[in-house]
Amino acid sequence: MAITIFHNPRCSKSRQTLTLIQERGFTPTIIHYLEEPPSRQQLDQILTKLACQPTEIIRWGEDLAKELGITRNDTRTRAEWIELMVAHPKLIERPIVVSGDKARVGRPPERVLEILP
Repeated sequence: MAITIFHNPRCSKSRQTLTLIQERGFTPTIIHYLEEPPSRQQLDQILTKLACQPTEIIRWGEDLAKELGITRNDTRTRAEWIELMVAHPKLIERPIVVSGDKARVGRPPERVLEILP
């Protein structure tokens, strides 16, 4: 089963999650999502696999969120939130690991163990 990690090598949690996966003997596909943002369709699929709404994986503490003036109370549609995150991938919580039809945010990194084969 393929394992994919949406990774930011500058993030300690992302690095810890990648190491945890590799220590379990897996070689995941690594997507540096800040350089290669997911498409709208990919992000929509990831959210479905996470079983969450877009606002649940936004990094609200990012300066960019403040600069854009977004808040948890915004009344955007799911599609509008996804479009915003695709345009500004820095807003996406990291790391996200996808394995089959499931995904987890690696916060804490051990959460990804729930979905590894």
